[in-house]
Amino acid sequence: MGSKIPESVLVVIHTPDLRVLLLERADHPGYWQSVTGSKDSADEPLSLTCAREVLEETGIDVAAHRLSDWSLTNRYEIFPHWRHRYPEGVTHNTEHVFALQVAQPLPVRLSPREHLGHAWLPWEQAAERCFSWSNAQAIRELPVRLARAGRPAAPSEPAA
Repeated sequence: MGSKIPESVLVVIHTPDLRVLLLERADHPGYWQSVTGSKDSADEPLSLTCAREVLEETGIDVAAHRLSDWSLTNRYEIFPHWRHRYPEGVTHNTEHVFALQVAQPLPVRLSPREHLGHAWLPWEQAAERCFSWSNAQAIRELPVRLARAGRPAAPSEPAA
């Protein structure tokens, strides 16, 4: 059994015009997702988990962009084929949702052991491609959250 902490972050990286960065998992080709990752220690602040995971998975420095904590938490059952990474008896994970706005699609430096490819997609296409329901839901909320924050919604999405 592993020692992975069952508390993670989901970071939806996007541009102002709502192009969303997705990564294809190396351990499951065809599974696309936003940046995700678990805390390294119980006391690691979530914002540091975001910064570490975004840098490790994409090469993007969070400090140069706008990170937003959505104060949204999802709890879900860990897929059985990934439970070996966690302590014995752990079956659920708590995920904290964040968004990182970048000015434009940035070059991405993938970690080959984690990801096979990346794509910057319009938010609707990105949501459809995600294998994770919570990731797809977060991407679908993006236009509404940006409108509430005073930033324009995507042209195809009415402002909330």
